[in-house]
Amino acid sequence: MRILAIGDLHGSLKRIKKIPVKDVDLILLTGDLGRANLMRKMAFENIEREKKGLEEKEFSPRERKKAFMEAYDSSLKVVRYLSKFAPVYTIYGNVESRNPETKKESREIGLKLPSLTDSLEKISGVRIINNRVANFQGIRIGGLDYFVDTSWVRDFKPSDYREKMRDAKKGSDKARSVLKWFDGLDILVCHQPPYGILDRVGKLAPKDWRGKHAGSKIILDYIKRKNPQYVFCGHIHEGEGKKKIEGAEVYNLGVAGYKIVEV
Repeated sequence: MRILAIGDLHGSLKRIKKIPVKDVDLILLTGDLGRANLMRKMAFENIEREKKGLEEKEFSPRERKKAFMEAYDSSLKVVRYLSKFAPVYTIYGNVESRNPETKKESREIGLKLPSLTDSLEKISGVRIINNRVANFQGIRIGGLDYFVDTSWVRDFKPSDYREKMRDAKKGSDKARSVLKWFDGLDILVCHQPPYGILDRVGKLAPKDWRGKHAGSKIILDYIKRKNPQYVFCGHIHEGEGKKKIEGAEVYNLGVAGYKIVEV
């Protein structure tokens, strides 16, 4: 069986069309399906304002909807393209808006926003495997939804440290609970890399982030204990490459990078 894993798509249909998708049996995606240029610009603008001691900028409802729709529309476009060739299993990264988040955003801005999850699930052959084990023709694939590890909060020390740490503890506890059920996996698909492995932040990030490890210690611990054959991740694009952790082959596939494995 030939399985194609693709890194964070970020709506890059031009790059994706260069990937040899024919004659594969399954396509796995590491999240961040759509373009997030506007989201990233808004987030980094407020990071820079905070450093200068300025108040956080409030973006208008129209600006926020435009950023949401950029990610939504481009996500559907790339997934629809890939689904023509083989079944597509995907997890969510930090770009995707889950249904509760979409509803909250919609209430805050007073504008109706579409559900990405509902729209993806209507595409034939597409399956969202957040925090699930999927069995594809005897191959066990675990999909871990994106979460913020407490190790990230400790290392990056955001200004709203207590709030971020509180949320990270909830997310980390949930991830540990999910991973307890991920026994005997052939493949783990996760968004962020394991801590210290293909996860060093590069020069395009805010200055005080550069050179730090942004991976997950929880994922690293799981790989060391359970030894899946393959681990596919993305998130830290400049960390693209391959490393071995004991018996596991770990691939950070970057932005629309890919790997075909035969299992």
